[in-house]
Amino acid sequence: MIVVHHLNNSRSQRILWALEELELPYEIKRYQRDAQTNLAPPELKQVHPLGKSPVITDGNRTLIESGAIIDYLIRRYGKGRLQPAPESPEYDQYQQWLQYAEGSAMLPLMLNLYVGRLGDAGAPLRPRIDSEIANHLGYLNSALAGRQFLVGNTLTGADIQMSFVGEVAGVFGVRAAYPNLDAWTKRLHERPAYKKALEKGGAYAYAN
Repeated sequence: MIVVHHLNNSRSQRILWALEELELPYEIKRYQRDAQTNLAPPELKQVHPLGKSPVITDGNRTLIESGAIIDYLIRRYGKGRLQPAPESPEYDQYQQWLQYAEGSAMLPLMLNLYVGRLGDAGAPLRPRIDSEIANHLGYLNSALAGRQFLVGNTLTGADIQMSFVGEVAGVFGVRAAYPNLDAWTKRLHERPAYKKALEKGGAYAYAN
């Protein structure tokens, strides 16, 4: 049985969504962030030494990292769903988006979060961070022009993995400036599997 070690308000919500899209049975083990520090509890280190979420266990396998987990679930259990055929050119694009989400796109958004906590001390960094956010969100917005999904004509794991970028952009109040990105994020949120995962996962600060 797949067990999702689910931290509230975290990227593990994407894993629940992927499982719902694949209609796979799974269990949720819940963890709550510390009310003062907002950090994951130490209990997660009993699952994986980093003590981070998302992390899943599947039999004797323990996996971390959203992209790796989504890729694993689709390859092992998807039966051709949620990814292009591996021999197709679209598969390379799909893999690119899986890696791009956390490899490049989330970095300026996370810097925006952390630097924002510095107040005036972070002001010298703001122009560069804002420029990089605009660069990445503009790229994503252009890629979605005239498209319902990132790759092909149906939802793939790339959309699930990249959804967090759109969600965080919404929290920072900048997503509306990128209409294709905004419409895509809202479209994903209307999927029955997304809503079901949200019900199971609990309150999620990024579901906007």
